[in-house]
Order: sequence, then C-alpha cells, then structure tokens
Amino acid sequence: MKITIDKMKNLEKIDVFNFDLVNGKRRSYIPLFYQTFGQPIGSAPIVVVNHALTGNSTVTGVNGWWNDLIGEDKIIDTQYFTVIAFNIPGNGYDDNFGNLISNYQDFTVRDIARIFWEGLYSLKIETVFAIIGGSLGGALAWEMTTLFPDKVENLIPIASDWKATDWVIANVLIQDQILNNSDDPIVDARLHAMLLYRTPQSINQRFQRNKLENLSIFQIENWLINHGFKLKNRFRLAAYKLMNHLLKTNDITRDRKDFLTILQDVKTTIHIVAVDTDYFFIPDENRDTYQQLKTIRDNVFYHEIISIHGHDAFLIEFDQLAQILEPIFNKQKQLNYVSA
Repeated sequence: MKITIDKMKNLEKIDVFNFDLVNGKRRSYIPLFYQTFGQPIGSAPIVVVNHALTGNSTVTGVNGWWNDLIGEDKIIDTQYFTVIAFNIPGNGYDDNFGNLISNYQDFTVRDIARIFWEGLYSLKIETVFAIIGGSLGGALAWEMTTLFPDKVENLIPIASDWKATDWVIANVLIQDQILNNSDDPIVDARLHAMLLYRTPQSINQRFQRNKLENLSIFQIENWLINHGFKLKNRFRLAAYKLMNHLLKTNDITRDRKDFLTILQDVKTTIHIVAVDTDYFFIPDENRDTYQQLKTIRDNVFYHEIISIHGHDAFLIEFDQLAQILEPIFNKQKQLNYVSA
C-alpha cells in the first residue's frame, strides 16, 4: 500500500508487515518511507541511492544533499533515469516520533537491505541499473547486491566497505557510549564523529588557530559545537542510536561463506570508490578488496578520490566524483538514446 504523506517532502510510504529480522525476532509492522525523482517507474532504468548516517531520501531538489550529482543534466540525469531513495526505517525523516525504533540493537544492515528490496518489489521493480551510496549507504549497497546477485547491474559503494573493521566497530562503541551516557548526547557524539569524518590537515588548513572576533573561543570549537546543535535540532536520539549501531553490523559474509566465494556468484559490475585520506573506511581495505576480486573476475574497478578532507570528501569533491561516475551513467544514457 502506497500513501503520499508529506507534500512538502514528497514522501511516500510502503507498509511492510510481519518482517522477520536476522536475529529471529518479528516486527509486525515497519513503515518504509521513500521518494522518487526523474522518470516514472517502469519507463527508465532504475538508480537506487542509499543515504548515509545523517542523510535522508531527499537526494535532489530543494535541500537535496546530492544536487551536484543528481538532477536534470547532472551525472545521474533525471531526464534519463528513475531515481529511488528509501529512508532507513527509524531515521525519523517522516517526523513521526511513533516510527522511531527503541530496540535499535535488533537491527542489522542486512535487515535494512532486505526491507529496501521489499520496497522495490512492492513498486514492481525486479532489477536495477545501479545501487549507489556513500558510507553507510555504500554498506547497504554491498548487502543489497549480495542478497540478489542477479538483479543489480552496477554496484557503486563510495567511502565505504563490505564489512565493519575493528576500527569502525571501536568507534561505533565510543559513539554508543556517548549517546547513552552524555547529558547532551547528540551534540557530544557529533563532536567526536566530525573528527573522524575530516582530517587534521583539513581542519588545520581551514581554521589556522583563529578565534572568533571579539571572543576567546577558537573557530574550530565554534564549528564543532554548531555541527552538534544542528544535528540535535533535526535528529532524534533514538534515530541516531540506530544509525550508529548499523555501522558495526555491516558484514556480507555473516552466516555465509567467505568473501570470494560469495562474490563468485555476483555478476554485477562493481565500482569501488575510496577516498585516499578516509580515516573511517580506510582506502587500504578497499584496495585489498579490489585486488582480491580481480583474482576471480574482470568487471570490478577501483577509483580513488584525492582529497585533504577525509571521509566527507564524497560530499565535497563533486568534480572528482562526477568524473568517476560519468562513464557509468553516460553509457546507459547513450543506450537509452539508441533504443528510443
């Protein structure tokens, strides 16, 4: 059942009933909110865009967080593609506090990936041209592709990984401790997180030990505190706890065979995009993944964004990202033109 619920955000909803989680528990009802952009469903190739930890389904248009890449005459051209973006259930973007998830530790990336496929099937979508996402969104893209290896033509994980490393798990624990013990949990957790998403070089170059005019506070302190309060104003604590927790559950090999055995059956073309200064999903892991995959298949490619800005470069270095993505999406546009 599909319902338009918010004309300002243009959100729609799919009702998912009696969903069995990986841990064996059953959720009697999960509302799945989403948005579509570009061509009507069924008339053009489908591009699924997965949002990151603090993102949402508004990938383009007013307040679109990927406007530089998605839209008319952009790399992911909405004149040629149907773009679908789901909200991770419980992320709070529908503004309905009743849809927040308190038992956040019950959920995994695999559960969310399965829920997203439930949504696609409800929309009568059997195959997609591409699944793309940054950070947590990229982890979801890996899992969605692994679940149905014959239904995805292109997998594009950006600043991400197919598994949570010990480093990621450790930082998720720190975030979880802050979120459950701080007097101002969202603000304080965000202060820590921002230092993972950027680099010392990026921060030092930007602020240069300067202070605010007529004040004793350093500009870096003001910047961090502002980020904390901005997130607090638009994010609920239960939502942030869930999204942070999901990061450590990322592992396409969980309860399956080893990585290469799993990927042997995946026919999808894989475009791995790393950031050379990423301190969260470090590029060495992505390079190793690429080298492993090259031993069993030819349709895997490695790209690296060169940036001083670290993990958040996938939200900053749009020119480089556009150059990486252009051959993938332009080829499909040319095919559309020929077939038309």
